[in-house]
Amino acid sequence: MTHPDSLRTLLQSVALGEVSPEMALDELKYFDFEPIAEFANIDHHRSLRTGFPEVIWGLGKTPEQIAQIMLAMRQRNPVVMATRIEPEVYAQLRWQVSDLQYYQLARICAIVPVDLQPRYPGTITLLSAGTADLAVAEEAAVTAELSGFQVKRLWDVGVAGIHRLLNNRQVIADADVLIVVAGMEGALPSVVAGLANCPVIAVPTSIGYGASFNGLAPLLTMLNSCAAGIGVVNIDNGFGAAVLAGQILRTAQRLNVDRNG
Repeated sequence: MTHPDSLRTLLQSVALGEVSPEMALDELKYFDFEPIAEFANIDHHRSLRTGFPEVIWGLGKTPEQIAQIMLAMRQRNPVVMATRIEPEVYAQLRWQVSDLQYYQLARICAIVPVDLQPRYPGTITLLSAGTADLAVAEEAAVTAELSGFQVKRLWDVGVAGIHRLLNNRQVIADADVLIVVAGMEGALPSVVAGLANCPVIAVPTSIGYGASFNGLAPLLTMLNSCAAGIGVVNIDNGFGAAVLAGQILRTAQRLNVDRNG
């Protein structure tokens, strides 16, 4: 909700020359939120501040709550996304949001324009160690695509059959940012970082036998990697990895624009 009195004061200050348009824009970045019933406050200006709109975390919300939030957000955003949506929840949502798309493996549902195309330069390349890691890897891939980035996928190239990875060295060489998803012992990001000349974002998954401790073992492996240039996100956090990769590419684009005028 935009606060009318505060907004009026700000606009009057701009009109009087007391505040520059640039300063006013900075103020507006922190103005706007919209309450939904008594359970949510939508942060409509998040994309102004961070470059990415608010995304709905599906777990713990009812289908009715998710639908209400999505319908309110679509008034301001061309893409509205909700993560961790199970099939049975989507089955209820689709009756309330008729044009909803569902990416079942990624567990993401979204309102998406028909002509959605990449709008940022650069490529985010995703690698998964095994087929069991695909849910997390696809969460990252779909998030990146819905956020306007070009994505390449390379699945099932774990270190247990390292020739599969080495056979795709050119894919790694062509990447601008790499997201590497692995469970078990989590060794794949270290190997990839030793071959890559771009940032590597490591995503540990909760896939593995008992001593993997639901992803803690690969998380620690990735944090302790001897390969340089690796950043690590939380266990199963494909969404966070995609946003970080996107911020890296957007920052590179901004720096390039600044240098070239």
